[in-house]
Amino acid sequence: MARKIGSRYTANQILGRGSAGTVWLGEGPEGPVAIKLLREDLASDQELVGRFVQERTALLGLEHPNVVSVRDLVVDGNDLALVMDLVRGTDLRTRLDRDRRLAPEAAVAIVADVADGLAAAHAAGVVHRDVKPENVLLDMQGPLGPGDSHPALLTDFGVAKLIDSPRRTRATKIIGTPDYLAPEIVEGLPPRAAVDIYALATVLYELLAGFTPFGGGHPGAVLRRHVTESVAPLPGIPDELWQLIVQCLAKAPASRLRASELGGRLRELLPLVAGMPPLDVDEPDAEAVEEERPAPPEEPVASGRARRGAVPLVPGARPADSNRDTHTSMRVPAPDELAGGARGTARVPRAAGAPRPGSARHRAATRRRRVVVGVAAVALAAAAGVGTWLATSGDDAGATPQDTKNSAPVTP
Repeated sequence: MARKIGSRYTANQILGRGSAGTVWLGEGPEGPVAIKLLREDLASDQELVGRFVQERTALLGLEHPNVVSVRDLVVDGNDLALVMDLVRGTDLRTRLDRDRRLAPEAAVAIVADVADGLAAAHAAGVVHRDVKPENVLLDMQGPLGPGDSHPALLTDFGVAKLIDSPRRTRATKIIGTPDYLAPEIVEGLPPRAAVDIYALATVLYELLAGFTPFGGGHPGAVLRRHVTESVAPLPGIPDELWQLIVQCLAKAPASRLRASELGGRLRELLPLVAGMPPLDVDEPDAEAVEEERPAPPEEPVASGRARRGAVPLVPGARPADSNRDTHTSMRVPAPDELAGGARGTARVPRAAGAPRPGSARHRAATRRRRVVVGVAAVALAAAAGVGTWLATSGDDAGATPQDTKNSAPVTP
């Protein structure tokens, strides 16, 4: 059912739902648009409406080929909406759900596009704060780039900041998606441009590996890993690319690259990854961290493969029907909780086909190794015993009882 949004726009069809609101295919004076209609409870928050109006100039002025531009902000009765460019294509989460992981060349090209968009936003003083595959759109009508990648555009600028009102989050809440949150956000520090770099490096790791470096298990454990654990290496990628990922996932924000530097460095590395196939690694099991609650069941997708990436914050909760959750909040772990999770390197990937630690295959393989080692030890001991008997029997044939008594035993 079509509905009017302000005096200039008509929302015709729902494209997706998220925790912040609903995205509609709409029509405006200049043609088709995407309209993000925020939830009614947000629209009734006068403080948020004021922030919405204050951000208007910054958001409307953000123009870049790799950014989904905001054309208008509408405040009309109970309607609070962002009117954005309509991108004909899909989002990066849908691509990951279908392919699980991308070839390195395509992954690097897509992330370089997003880095360029972030560079423009950061230069304008805008921090995205929720970079993740759901917020990266792939323009299927644009020209193909390296690795047959479609142009990538970052969307949902400003939504995190609008929703993050002091009354709603206070000091005990954080805004964002656990798998992509920078350590300083978990520790309660204000978000700067470096949080977007950390999140984008997490996205690059996920595109290459098929899973995020610190995800898995209870959300509290995910947050703890961001603060306390180092990223596990990915086999099979050039060392230059790996060092770039490590630098952008540094715990210290000042150690990370700027967005413009990241985009440039990634494009320099494209020749190194040209033609490489997707990595052949298996997702590690979430660590059996003490007192962790089991992860909620993952939502199946059309391909039959479990959805990867974002972790629902409420055990047993289902994401919105379009898997486009944008903003969630949860309690910041106390310092003692964070300190309790230090374990070195997080979730080391397994070689493809290798059994999971603790699985039936792993236990059976361990038992087989023990049996083989035991049999080998018995055989070695038996061989040593025969050798000892032969060595001593030859000498004892002509020895006196005294000589035999004083001879030292031969030990294997």
